[in-house]
Amino acid sequence: MKKCGIVTNSTKDPQYQVTKRITAYLKERQVECFTAKDAGDIPEDVDVMLVLGGDGTMLLAARETAGKNIPMLGVNMGTLGFLTEVEISGLEEALDKLLKGEFSSEERMMLQGRVRNKTGERIVTPALNEIAIARCGSLQVIRLKIYVNKMFLYEWKADGIIVATPTGSTGYNMSAGGPLVEPGADLILLTPICAHTLNTRSIVLRAEDEVEIEVAASGTGGNLVVEASADGSQKILMETGDRICIRKSEKTTTIVRLSNLSFLEMLHKKMS
Repeated sequence: MKKCGIVTNSTKDPQYQVTKRITAYLKERQVECFTAKDAGDIPEDVDVMLVLGGDGTMLLAARETAGKNIPMLGVNMGTLGFLTEVEISGLEEALDKLLKGEFSSEERMMLQGRVRNKTGERIVTPALNEIAIARCGSLQVIRLKIYVNKMFLYEWKADGIIVATPTGSTGYNMSAGGPLVEPGADLILLTPICAHTLNTRSIVLRAEDEVEIEVAASGTGGNLVVEASADGSQKILMETGDRICIRKSEKTTTIVRLSNLSFLEMLHKKMS
């Protein structure tokens, strides 16, 4: 490793103590360091980009560098941290592995979306974890018509729906009762949020499938307003009759792996 980018969540490292610790350690070993608050400001030719924060910081960095193929390694300064592999207690050990080239990288699929309404089309930023459609405003059940490859599949009455990647299976999808999936898999998960039916099972689709979700009219025929979001950000309002088309993105995120632990072993470690 000759060039390293460092992206810091300033709320997690307000005095930049950890950032300075990493920078000093690497510069002593003749590594050129680039520090930034936004991942989009990191040069594309860095060998590795260290992301200091939590899973939210990793997701933001993934969106800002989508398609640039910059390998990212997360340093956990949050809580659970499924995407952030390195803990502060093992920081120098992790840096030494990077310097020796003792790491591997994984390509993770992302999702892309397009919201269509009467006035036109709006692009949803690439999402590493999920694109979710959920109610907003007053408490109400929303009705969502699900189409897969232009064929009607089901109408869910729920608080919303999560369309997740394998990486996102341990995020919002897991909280909603969806299945956990090996992050290197190539598939799409559909999981309802608090479904108002006995059928609350998730649906697993091929990565090549295209999912289209239509906001149906309420039971009383009134207008419904929901919110579409990519990894919890870029929230777009949708109304009755609007549709969002979701499919696998051509862009990917590259995640650096230092550990030889399997997904199940890592899952056990995090959950314990």
